[in-house]
Amino acid sequence: MGMIDMNAYVTLAGNITKDVDFDEGELPPLKRMYSWRKHLKLHEWMAELYVRKGGAAKRFRCTPLRLTTGDLDELECAIRSGDLPPTLGLSVDRTADEQMDDDLEFIAKARVAIEAGEAVLYDSWW
Repeated sequence: MGMIDMNAYVTLAGNITKDVDFDEGELPPLKRMYSWRKHLKLHEWMAELYVRKGGAAKRFRCTPLRLTTGDLDELECAIRSGDLPPTLGLSVDRTADEQMDDDLEFIAKARVAIEAGEAVLYDSWW
């Protein structure tokens, strides 16, 4: 896996009818709310969540994943306890504390968006 760009998007919750495996053209216009780069531990956690939600793609890439409040609670717990999945020695440009602060900021923003009636989707590309 090379350089990975990861984004969280929002749209009105009523526009989204499922959590994974959207058909082409099924997604409404999305507005980017958060971005990461090379945060492989977070991406691996999202890939595991995608599978648990029934995702069928062979590669978790360019495959939007809807995040619920329960998912965000799980993610926060994993971040705070240091339980994000290990990666294969690929480094990031940020310290663990900086990355944790960044991730927790995303979770806070995502919770506000969900409370405001929006759906939050994670997507990645490399």
